[in-house]
Amino acid sequence: MSILVFVESADGEIKKSSLEAVCYAKAMGGDTTAIVFGEITVDQLEGLGKYGASKVLHVNDAKLNQGIIQAYASVIAQAMEKEGADTLVLAKSSLGDPVAAIVSVKTDASLASNVVELPDTSNGFKVKRSIYTGKAFANVEMKGDKKIIAIKKNAVEVKEDGGSASVEAFEPSLTDGDFAAKIVSQDKATGDVLLPEADIVVSGGRGLKGPENWGMIEDLAKALGAGTGCSKPVSDMDWRPHHEHVGQTGVKVSPSLYIAVGISGAIQHLAGVNSSKVIVVVNKDPEAPFFKAADYGIVGDAFDIVPKITAAVNAAK
Repeated sequence: MSILVFVESADGEIKKSSLEAVCYAKAMGGDTTAIVFGEITVDQLEGLGKYGASKVLHVNDAKLNQGIIQAYASVIAQAMEKEGADTLVLAKSSLGDPVAAIVSVKTDASLASNVVELPDTSNGFKVKRSIYTGKAFANVEMKGDKKIIAIKKNAVEVKEDGGSASVEAFEPSLTDGDFAAKIVSQDKATGDVLLPEADIVVSGGRGLKGPENWGMIEDLAKALGAGTGCSKPVSDMDWRPHHEHVGQTGVKVSPSLYIAVGISGAIQHLAGVNSSKVIVVVNKDPEAPFFKAADYGIVGDAFDIVPKITAAVNAAK
């Protein structure tokens, strides 16, 4: 089995979710090659060997800097052909999802997304997928000769057990058709830790009473090295930017720790966070629905509790 892993990066840093994808590919037992786009240091490229990649294809073409999905898909399909790869592994993400779909069409490959476990090859090739916003699982048989597997964030443990990968420049053949779509503007989320990549998320709701009280959420997030989020009503009232809205119609997160402060726990919000490994809820209403989904709950006034948690975290550092 020959496996190609699409590795994403941001601001010159490889994303943790892509390291998970490399580790997943390594655990499958095949010969693993990673493909990385954009400007990134040789040390980081070679460092992918620590997670299981034996070789890295580096694509550094300025025309690809905007992240045109069709162009990315063409490059990856060509890389699969060059390497003789029968499997593509990547992280499920806003970029990975459409890229995987187009590569699937280009290579006539079976596609499974939101995968949470290694394939079961005892009788065919089956993968376990998270469905219904994490409320259930589906075991899916992939029958195509080529396969594309998109991994759910935090479903794979990142392990360093390899050496240094060899790095090879890859220059694909691109046509005008690959750039038929154009990105005319981009609005990027800001913050020290962005929600899609955050391992810890601290979110606030209407219980904070107003945007002027958000400092304590930011202080706790800073102490924990966390991303900040909010409920939909908070973003609708413009207390916080819309890119921080966590929920079914906002950003879906899968952190190791999710802390909800002053959020009642409507089903739409729970749908965006129920893949979190641990959920902690702070709310003065003991009947708040969120407590039913929480691993740990604190009943009390957030204005009293959150600063004490922040102080405790800082003291423990």
